[in-house]
Amino acid sequence: MPPRLPRALFQWLSGPIAAGALLLGAEPLSAERVGPPPATLLADRVLVTSQTSLTAEGNVEILYKGTRLRAESITYDRHANRLFIGGPLYLVEGDDAKSVLIAESAELDQDLQNGLIRGARLVLDQQLQLAAAEASRVDGRYTQLYKTVSSSCRVCFAGEEPLWQIRAERIVHDEQEQQIYFEQAQFRLVGVPVAYFPRLRLPDPTLDRATGLLVPSVRTTNRLGTGIRLPYFIVLGEDKDLTLTPYVTVKGARTIEARYRQALSFGRFSVTGAATRDDLTADKTRGLLFADATLDLPRDFTLNFDLETVSDPAYLDDYGYEDKDRLDSELELTRTRRGEYISLSATEIESLRANEDNALIPTSIARGIYQRRFSPDILGGRAELKLQTLNFNRNSDTDIRGRDVGRASVTLDWKRGWTLPGGVVASAQGRIDGDFYEIQQDSTYPRNVSRLTGFSATELRWPLERVTAASRQVLEPVVQLVWSPTDPARVPNEDSRLVELDEANLFSLGRFPGRDAYEQGFRANLGISWTRYDPDGWSMGVTAGRVIRARDLGQFTAASGLDSEVSDWLVTTRLDTATGLSLINRAVFDDGLSFAKNELRLGWQSESVDLTGSYIWLDADAAESRPFDTSELGIDATFDVTRNWFASTELRYDLRDDRATVAGLGLGYRNECITVDLSVVRSYASATNVGATTDFGLSVALNGFGDRSKNRARRRSCME
Repeated sequence: MPPRLPRALFQWLSGPIAAGALLLGAEPLSAERVGPPPATLLADRVLVTSQTSLTAEGNVEILYKGTRLRAESITYDRHANRLFIGGPLYLVEGDDAKSVLIAESAELDQDLQNGLIRGARLVLDQQLQLAAAEASRVDGRYTQLYKTVSSSCRVCFAGEEPLWQIRAERIVHDEQEQQIYFEQAQFRLVGVPVAYFPRLRLPDPTLDRATGLLVPSVRTTNRLGTGIRLPYFIVLGEDKDLTLTPYVTVKGARTIEARYRQALSFGRFSVTGAATRDDLTADKTRGLLFADATLDLPRDFTLNFDLETVSDPAYLDDYGYEDKDRLDSELELTRTRRGEYISLSATEIESLRANEDNALIPTSIARGIYQRRFSPDILGGRAELKLQTLNFNRNSDTDIRGRDVGRASVTLDWKRGWTLPGGVVASAQGRIDGDFYEIQQDSTYPRNVSRLTGFSATELRWPLERVTAASRQVLEPVVQLVWSPTDPARVPNEDSRLVELDEANLFSLGRFPGRDAYEQGFRANLGISWTRYDPDGWSMGVTAGRVIRARDLGQFTAASGLDSEVSDWLVTTRLDTATGLSLINRAVFDDGLSFAKNELRLGWQSESVDLTGSYIWLDADAAESRPFDTSELGIDATFDVTRNWFASTELRYDLRDDRATVAGLGLGYRNECITVDLSVVRSYASATNVGATTDFGLSVALNGFGDRSKNRARRRSCME
């Protein structure tokens, strides 16, 4: 018995698959000769069976123009320029193996572009399978399959019907256009025919964008009844597309929605519009128009545009669009460079809240900001110069209630730190604010007001670290002394009404969020933080602090926790674990443990659970337009019930009024071939809707058409 040859490597020099040319005396090509790229043959043994025939056997593999062919045997007939392939064979297109053809045997031309394939199974992007007794390959682009069954469902045993399948007389797969064409197609669920299509075209799984129908959804609400959305996606080019979505309901509502998107060489933009005819309002014609754009301009500037408008306050709720109770349309020009920031913006506000009058709130707002950071040569440290303008107008011409304000401001801020002996970190900070106000339509204030304010602060921090085999702990006490004048000019407070005391502003020059009001007098901000890091991956931290003043100037309410000479305690606790659990609790309470504010947030993220929970308590505060105590619980969760079943829940519950504001439940199933989502959401009376609404939603998607790679991990497992 002759010895077994090692795997032979041949460079086919006289043609793509013409391996016999080298063995039969053909001259090698010169480097200057132009011809098809060489192919490579790998096999356990190669035999010359005649003057025109060559056979490769055992683990045969051919590589040619990005196509890889594997088979048990290949016979090349030089006279007919044909390859006779014995299987099982695997024909793989491209380096990413997006298309794999598996067959029992085949007869192909030398370029692997045309031929007949028997017992064929085409697998696209490891998702969709097309099986046929016979297939043909045409021009390396088309694969035609006859008497075909297609599905992306896994079949675990012989004779089992897939969850869904499409049977067709003929299927043509166009690799170039990434489309699948069905003729005389029959759609079956668990083997039962439910629909027939003489012609059907669907995108293959490798295609990201294709013109055609998207996943329909069924929606049922108590105001509109049952309706169906049928989104149709239209590719207008590589840089633009259009989605048309008709929505009809059994109660006679008719809606057409259009979304246009386009990418530009210097940015992108999108426009969404909807027009509706229904009987829910006196005006039977309703709708919305949303648009946004981001454009890159010369000299590193960026232009952002955002437009939002609706026909009436309840439209977004009625038709399941964005959950917004205020619309803001804005035009903004920005530039961000190292040490520099520029912003110019104009904003138009439209409130959808029933308790707000658009004539009495600032609806037209113009802003300008120039910010520059630098290091002064003499003082060292870091300095910042900020120039700002703000103008807003109310539509009302009524005195006081229709007040309009314009403000020009300048801020110069400086801060420098030092490290002292023993590891103590000291810092000094100074700031000067200059503001000029022009006040119109308010007789209680002068028309023009100027104000110059200074701040100074010193701070000492002493970070201490203890490292053991069991943990690393950091303890840091902080003392900050701050002074600012107590006789400011009187101006209307428009941007500093909501005051917070938290760990982010405990050691700051003030707790007011804007410029119209600032914290006055001499005060000491005191605090201490402790953090423990465990080698097992979890950490825990506590921050506690309070503010002590030389005297109470009556700037803050009791509900803020900042009133009187000694403020309430601020205590923040954090916990993060290696399992994805995170918890933070922020509490503001006095020495008698009477809470003014408490906020608890819980999060848990893992492969099977995504949970966010919150609880908030706020004392009533008329200064913040909160006449009653607030006590609210919120839960948002998505979790896997089993490998393929998943559920979600949403809850907003007002504990003070003992009623839910939003309650929702979702249930879904997904595997390698189908995704089903069922949801029900109950929304109670809100600022934009005086009545409660119930919203049912249902969507069913067949996986394997279009890019649905996320579902591969949800394949069903077959039990032995």
